Amino acid sequence: MAAPGFRHEDGAGHISGWEERGADWRGFATGGSKTLFRFGRPPSDRICITEAAIDALSLASLEGMRAGTLYASTGGGWSPLTVEAIAAIADGATLVAATDADPQGEVYVDRLREIANNLGSDFVRLRPHLIDWNEDLKEKRGDQDMPHARQTGSRVKLRPPDGGP
Repeated sequence: MAAPGFRHEDGAGHISGWEERGADWRGFATGGSKTLFRFGRPPSDRICITEAAIDALSLASLEGMRAGTLYASTGGGWSPLTVEAIAAIADGATLVAATDADPQGEVYVDRLREIANNLGSDFVRLRPHLIDWNEDLKEKRGDQDMPHARQTGSRVKLRPPDGGP
């Protein structure tokens, strides 16, 4: 079975890279740029930002593909391009931090809240019941084996915005 690939693209729809995920690994295209994976139809009045594309898809499944919502992923990274891409799609929309329920997720929340404040957009924190949206979806489905949604040991760690450890 081929590993799922999740296309990252700029605002013009040009591919900048892609996330890949297997049963026991995850990665990003060598030489690619993490901008945003997007799922849904823009323009949207609600933008849900997750840390990984699989989380965006799991959240969309849990919500039943909520109308007026664009689900997006940063691919576990953060760059000036990521900030620009989020700002471009979130201007005038409600920005939803749908990140993991862990310290890393809270770093993302702070960064997303700052973007929303700079745009004058509404901001909401949506927290999974378990550690992430994949685990919530597995629980809802009765813990069926979903190899593409298994936790792996390689989580990208972001430094707090102040540059601390």
